[in-house]
Amino acid sequence: MTSTGAAPDVLGQTASGSTGRDQQALAISGGPRSVTLPQDDAFRWPIITREDEEAVLAVLRSGELSINRVVAEFEGEFREWIGTRHAIAHNNGTGAIHAALNAFDLEPGDEVIVQSGTWWSSVMPILHQGAVPVFAEAEAATGGLDPQDVEARITPRTRAMIVVHLFGMPSRMNELLAVARRHKLRVLEDASHAHGAKYDGRMVGTLGDAAVFSLQANKLVPSAEGGVLVTQDDALAEKVIRYGHYERLLPMKESPNRRFAATGFGMKYRMSPLSAAVARVQLRHLAERSRVRTANCVALSHHLRPLGIDPYLAPSGSERVYFEFLVRNDEERTQWPTAKLAEALHAEGALVGAPRYPLLHQQPVFTEGTWAKIARLQGTNSAQRRYDPADLPRTIRANSLLLKLPVFPHASDALIQQYADAFRKVLGCRPK
Repeated sequence: MTSTGAAPDVLGQTASGSTGRDQQALAISGGPRSVTLPQDDAFRWPIITREDEEAVLAVLRSGELSINRVVAEFEGEFREWIGTRHAIAHNNGTGAIHAALNAFDLEPGDEVIVQSGTWWSSVMPILHQGAVPVFAEAEAATGGLDPQDVEARITPRTRAMIVVHLFGMPSRMNELLAVARRHKLRVLEDASHAHGAKYDGRMVGTLGDAAVFSLQANKLVPSAEGGVLVTQDDALAEKVIRYGHYERLLPMKESPNRRFAATGFGMKYRMSPLSAAVARVQLRHLAERSRVRTANCVALSHHLRPLGIDPYLAPSGSERVYFEFLVRNDEERTQWPTAKLAEALHAEGALVGAPRYPLLHQQPVFTEGTWAKIARLQGTNSAQRRYDPADLPRTIRANSLLLKLPVFPHASDALIQQYADAFRKVLGCRPK
């Protein structure tokens, strides 16, 4: 900045008219970049070591590539880690969500309340269960479902809600669970982003009727592909097994579900032993690797807050984790349109962009009525529902202000500082 303290514009010219191109010009206007350190290794994920390789080789050498005790060993370790009675490994998180919704005994036309700003796997299995997604607003502090808006959208057909702990931030579970109790709704936690997060001192994933964790390659416990469903409910767990793990019904000699052991319900959702082998190793290292990511993201967050950037730090009583690092640009304070801010930061060398999840209620499968074809196949009588892309104005506005940053799983303090410098440099200038 110049000695006058006046804010420069994007060409490095101060309000007083003096120039300072060498010191102040933004990279987008020809100035020097703020982020000059190498970044490839700093963002490399997943972390694969000799330990992972040996675990996979052990499965390959066993020859048991379909049914292998390593899956049960992983389930036991995950169950111990999360603190639930049941942990059932799946081929992916999507299949686990589908199995959970089936175990909820949803019928055609039943409604499930969900949020729009999430990955499609949180929502699309609802259609394949013959039920109807009802999109509700997200609330500002966590990006999760707004409890008041959820309650306003409940109808006599509402049976459940799916609560996504988006990007690793716990949703407002006490209020959402209170709504669920008042209306006798099932609650599925989609904790695919939130391995190790805590809410009110309790592990995320232990609060609802059931929870699902994804183990896809970008997740905090990556296994190439995989998922885990957890629950405290014995009957619910048995229904999940009946749906996609038919071979596991044979030992259940006292269960009426054993009669389905030859067919299950026609789905095969079991986890590959090769994925389970990787997941076991990754789970062992989750705490330390997540600690590093969290420390780096929080360090940068403290630089950003004074600049008008809300980094979604965890509220009191919660502990968030960082599957992804999303921040909100306060455009009134920064005076920078979010898209232009992202462009200027990217030019500075900071790998900043828009969030990768489009709002689902605006997607063609809903707005063009394609979902109704699925609904009719499932026998629902609710295919007349219309989805309006202009609905959820608060969610739309909030989504337009989001910036996606790297999560810095290996970043040095110097790289974190360069990112902070990039934000400070850009936000110290006026956009044209």
